[in-house]
Amino acid sequence: MTNRPSGTKTVDPVRAGILQKERHDRGRFVGLLVLLLLGSVASVFGACLFGRLEIPPWDVLKTFLATSGIVEGSEIDATWKAVVIHIRLSRICLSLLVGVALAVAGTVFQGILRNPLADPFTIGVSTGAAFGASMALFLGLGSGQVLGFGFIPLASLGGAVAALFAVISLGRINGRLRRETMVLAGIVVATFLSALISLVKALDEESVSSIVFWVMGSFQGRGWRHAALALPYAVAGLVMIWINSRELDILSMGDVQAKQMGVHTDRVRLRLMIGASLLTAAAVSVSGVIGFVGLVVPHLIRMSMGAEHRRLLVLSGLLGGIALLWSDVLARILLPGGEELPVGVVTALMGGPFFCFLLKRRGAKVRI
Repeated sequence: MTNRPSGTKTVDPVRAGILQKERHDRGRFVGLLVLLLLGSVASVFGACLFGRLEIPPWDVLKTFLATSGIVEGSEIDATWKAVVIHIRLSRICLSLLVGVALAVAGTVFQGILRNPLADPFTIGVSTGAAFGASMALFLGLGSGQVLGFGFIPLASLGGAVAALFAVISLGRINGRLRRETMVLAGIVVATFLSALISLVKALDEESVSSIVFWVMGSFQGRGWRHAALALPYAVAGLVMIWINSRELDILSMGDVQAKQMGVHTDRVRLRLMIGASLLTAAAVSVSGVIGFVGLVVPHLIRMSMGAEHRRLLVLSGLLGGIALLWSDVLARILLPGGEELPVGVVTALMGGPFFCFLLKRRGAKVRI
C-alpha cells in the first residue's frame, strides 16, 4: 500500500478538466470580445470613408478629432464635417444600434423557444411594425410629426407593441404561456398582418413604393433623431434581458428542469419575450424589416463559444452591429449610378445562402 507524502492533496481529474475548460472558454471569450470591440471601432471609421463625396481618410480622422475637441477645428471644411458627422456617422451609429438589437433579440428567441430557426420576426413583432408604418402611409400621415419625430416611426413602434400583445393573448393556454403556442400565435399574427399590408398596397397604388421600401428595410434618410427615438426602447430591452440572462440558460434545458431548479418559467419567459420584442420594435421602427441578422449571427457565435447566454448575448450583439453596418455600406455603394439598395435585400442575399450552408453542414446537430 503506497503512502502519500504528508501535505499533498489529491486532484480530482474531472474537476481539473472542468476548470481547464472554463479557463479556455474564458480566454476565448475575452479574445473574441477584444477582437469585436476593435472591429467595431475600425468599422465606424472605415464606413465613414464610403459615399458619393470622396473624403480622404486623414481628413475624416481630423473631423472626428475636431468634433470631440481634441484638436482645433477651424481648418476643417464645413461641408466635410456635415457629411461625416451628421450624415455618415449618424447612419453608422444607427445601423450599429439596430444590428445589436436584432442579434440580441434573435439570441433570446432561439433560447426561450428552443428553436434554431427562430429570429426576431418569429412572433410577428416586425410585421406589426411594418403594418403600422403602412397604415400611416395609407392615411397620408407620412409627413406628419409628433414631438419632433416623424409619425411613421412612431406608428411603426405602436404596431409592433400591438402585435406583441396580440401574440401574448393568443399564446396563453389556461393562463400560461407555452412556447409551442407562442410560435403558432406569432405565425398567425404575422400572416394576418402581411395580408393586411398587401390589402393596403392594393387599395393605394401611390403608396406602394414607399410601403415596399419600408418592408424591405433601409437607413436612407435616417439620422441622429431616429437613433434617439430607438435608443430608450433598446436600452430597456437590453436591461430586461440581461437581468434574466441566467434564467435563460436554465430555460434552454426545458421547462421540467427549470421548474426543478426553482425558476418560474412563465414569468421569466414573458420578461425575456417582452425585452426581445422591445429590441425588435425599436429596430424595425427606424429601419423597417431587416432579416437574417438575428437568425445567422447567433449561430456564428454559438459555433465558437457554445450556448452560455451571457457571453453569447454580448458577442452576438457586437457581431450583429458590425454585420449590419457593412451591409448598409454595401447597399450604398453596390449600384454604379449612386442609387441605394434596401439593406434588407443585402442581408437576405448574404444571409440566406450562408444559413443554407450552415444547416447543410450541421444538419440535426444544431445546438441551443
